[in-house]
Amino acid sequence: MPDMAPTTLHPSLRLSELAAAVAGVLQRAFAQKTFWVVAEITSHTHKSDKNYHHLELVEKDPASREILAKLHATAWGRGSQRIQAFELQTGQRFTNHIQVLVNVSVSYHAIFGLQLTINDVDVSFTLGALEQQRRATLERLVAENPDSISRIGDRFVTRNNQLPLNRVLQRIAVISSADSAGWQDFRHTLRTNPQGYQFYIDDYFALVQGEANAQGIVDRLVDIFKSTIPYDVVVIIRGGGAQTDLLLFDNYQLARAIARYPIPIITGIGHQKNESVADLMARMAAHAPTKAAELICAHNRTFEDMLTVFQKTIIIKAQQQLSGKLQTLGRINSTITSQSQAILFERGRQLLAMGSLLTTRPAILVAHKNKDIRQVASNLSVFITLYLKNAKGYLGHYVSLVEALSPERTLQRGFAIIKANGRITSDPGQLLKGQSIEILLKDQAIHSTITDKTTRHGKYPDL
Repeated sequence: MPDMAPTTLHPSLRLSELAAAVAGVLQRAFAQKTFWVVAEITSHTHKSDKNYHHLELVEKDPASREILAKLHATAWGRGSQRIQAFELQTGQRFTNHIQVLVNVSVSYHAIFGLQLTINDVDVSFTLGALEQQRRATLERLVAENPDSISRIGDRFVTRNNQLPLNRVLQRIAVISSADSAGWQDFRHTLRTNPQGYQFYIDDYFALVQGEANAQGIVDRLVDIFKSTIPYDVVVIIRGGGAQTDLLLFDNYQLARAIARYPIPIITGIGHQKNESVADLMARMAAHAPTKAAELICAHNRTFEDMLTVFQKTIIIKAQQQLSGKLQTLGRINSTITSQSQAILFERGRQLLAMGSLLTTRPAILVAHKNKDIRQVASNLSVFITLYLKNAKGYLGHYVSLVEALSPERTLQRGFAIIKANGRITSDPGQLLKGQSIEILLKDQAIHSTITDKTTRHGKYPDL
């Protein structure tokens, strides 16, 4: 089959010739020039055997996060050395999703295309950006939460870091990653504490790396609160790592939740440089999980030491009191001994005197009592005769009085006795018109019927 030839001939270049032309233009434009570029790292890989870094530098829209520009970049030789220095000085891994200020040179390769070569990394820029972000978060926390967060000088006063700690911290809720070595170190330190304190630990696992996982820790705080278990303290644990790994502890929502939390929180986050925002909001902060465990043990030890001091004080006071009382008892015993001897001597003397009296007094007393009895007997014979004479006179008087008031004497004096219904009466109210009555006189009884009754008004007829 014959070769197909174009019907119309155009001037043409080989692709390599075009690439060479582009390379020449770029070489003339950017030769011996370097540029400081602010960008975010993505698609980063590191070949440790050759110490090569391959990555993409991107610029994103601050609002929409849409990528505005993207260029491939590499680092080796001096560039790799500067990256190592960056990681040592910042404690931050040179990796994805951090913003950096890098010095680059521009080159073009016929196969690999346009790319940047990293010559240097500005350490202060990255540290400054992270610190600026951290300060902005702190200012927002104070401004938006005046009821629970305030600032006094360089110190932040929060609702949580003002909570009183129980004298003994024993019931503990722990928020940590399930596979964290720091979590294991924390539990081991508590379990093997030299004082032999016993702890009750409940685990609430969450991802503790990456800023996007801050909400997971907030959710665990909510779970702890809803459990209604009376925890003495909540401990948030995270082992060491790059600064970007710890950015979630500068998260606004997490810091706000810690500041307002009603149970004291201890942070045990593995970093030794700047305190995280979470550290500043919490009741206490330690720079490693083991340090958090040691802090809890030290708190309990303080209480134990206080009890020991109280115990020693009580023993000393008791010994002082006992010594004083023993001295007092000694003085009292001596006084009792001497006084009892004097009392016994005096009582013996008195008994001797009473014994002497008892031998002479009974005869005298008996003689006096016999005389008194004879006097009483004489008086009785005289008083009885007189008493009987007087009593006989009184009795005769009462007999005469009774006889004078008898019914017979009353009838003899001209009075009458009226009987109605068989009974003596003196009440006119019991006598009715037409009623039969009996009138008793001295020697006769008159039976009569009442025909009329009139009122006399106290007037008596002439007798």
